[in-house]
Amino acid sequence: MQKYPRDRFDDVPRATGRVGAHRAEQPGMNGLVVLLWSAAVALVLIVCGIFVSLVMMDRISLFAGDDPTPVQTGAGVVAELDTSYRVLILNATPEEGLVAEVREKLLAEGWATGDVFGSDGSSQEFSKTTVFYVADADEGAALGLADLLGGAEVEQSDFYAALNDTDEPQLTVVIGLDRVAGNAPATETPAP
Repeated sequence: MQKYPRDRFDDVPRATGRVGAHRAEQPGMNGLVVLLWSAAVALVLIVCGIFVSLVMMDRISLFAGDDPTPVQTGAGVVAELDTSYRVLILNATPEEGLVAEVREKLLAEGWATGDVFGSDGSSQEFSKTTVFYVADADEGAALGLADLLGGAEVEQSDFYAALNDTDEPQLTVVIGLDRVAGNAPATETPAP
């Protein structure tokens, strides 16, 4: 056997332990800690996803300026009763039967049965009955409908425009708490 010459590595003492890279688990990584961190990250992601979804569906508004603001009716706009409009009626009160009552009133004035429809709204705390319209050209028809309903407010807003699934113009009536039997304004009786 051949003998190699001595070099500086011959004087290094040999270790008795293991040598090389080991794939052992980290001593601080406990299974319970990993599970808790994973659950916390999943919870944060779910909450963020729900919040972003609500903002995208306009259920939450991030800024106070996003709320629909009432528009003052311009001078010279004449109220006209136009039965060619579709009318969506939303009951924003806890009292039942108001949608049918308003629907019957509109049908008696000449609206087509298929053009007047409604349901209960998502809120039950809407204070004043309001007729919403989208375009400036719809303001006269909205004023006429408000007069027919007996003093409803008129407001321009595109908030309910997404509920119109046709190309026909649509007005939206939101029945407020002022139409509930206990909150209805008292009518004056003429003096004899």
